[in-house]
This record gives sequence, structure tokens and C-alpha cells, in this order.
Amino acid sequence: MRGKKAERRILLPDPIYNSRLVTRFINKIMMSGKKSTAQRVVYAALEEIEKKGKNPVSIFDAAISNVAPKMEVRPRRVGGASYQVPTEVRGDRKEALAIRWIIAAATSRSTKEYKGFAAKLAAELMDAATGAGAAIKKKEDTLKQAEANRAFSHFRW
Repeated sequence: MRGKKAERRILLPDPIYNSRLVTRFINKIMMSGKKSTAQRVVYAALEEIEKKGKNPVSIFDAAISNVAPKMEVRPRRVGGASYQVPTEVRGDRKEALAIRWIIAAATSRSTKEYKGFAAKLAAELMDAATGAGAAIKKKEDTLKQAEANRAFSHFRW
């Protein structure tokens, strides 16, 4: 391996909720460097949760922890054949996958019943916090795939 390993940057917590996880979420939603637009969308979604009489930060944290996977499959080549080997997911990657899946699930929601992306995001976060929704289904599918490939777990490295 050439050079040094990239140093991890420490994210500053977001100004309103004082949470590093919310900052990561905003950064993941951001497109073309438009951070203020991404912040507006995320804060609007969290305000919508607050309007329903719930604590937005606890709902957000619950959604992320409910969607975070424990196991995943990774391809491993052994003698010309490629096996899907189940591996445990580490802390930072857990959060990254959960954030990615929640955003993807919110994006794929039908536009007929929601006004704007903030409403879709709020609905997906509420569903994920209660253990429903497309992001939770994605987590369960990943876990099922890891269970099905348990026979190849001895190829772990």
C-alpha cells in the first residue's frame, strides 16, 4: 500500500440540534455542494416530526439505530469462484448504510401523497423509528442474505 491512510475529519455538530449524526445526514443529502439547501430540507423534515408532537432528535436517532444492519455479505474470491461471505458491520459503516438506505427509501416514495422531499423524509424517518418502511425492509433483506450464506462464513478474512 502506497502513502498514508487518510486521516478522518471530525465533523462539527449541526447548529440547531447539536448532533454529529444530523450533520452526517445533511452532508449525505447535499448535492453539488449546496449545503444550505440540504439543511433546509432536513430541518423542515425534523420540524414536521415535531409538529406531530414527537421529539425530532430521538425519532431521528431511533430511525438510524433501527435501520443500521448487524451483518452484511461481501464478495470474496476463492480459487476462481466468488462467494458472498457474511461479515459483521462495523460502527461507522453501520451509520453510513442506515443513512444511505433512509435517503433512498424517502426518494422512492410516491410523490402523489407528499408535498416535497422534506415530507417524504419525515414520513420515512417516522416509519423507520417505529420499525416499518422501505429502509427497514432493506435491512431485513440484507440480514436474510447474510443468514442464507452462513455456509461460506469460514471464508472470512
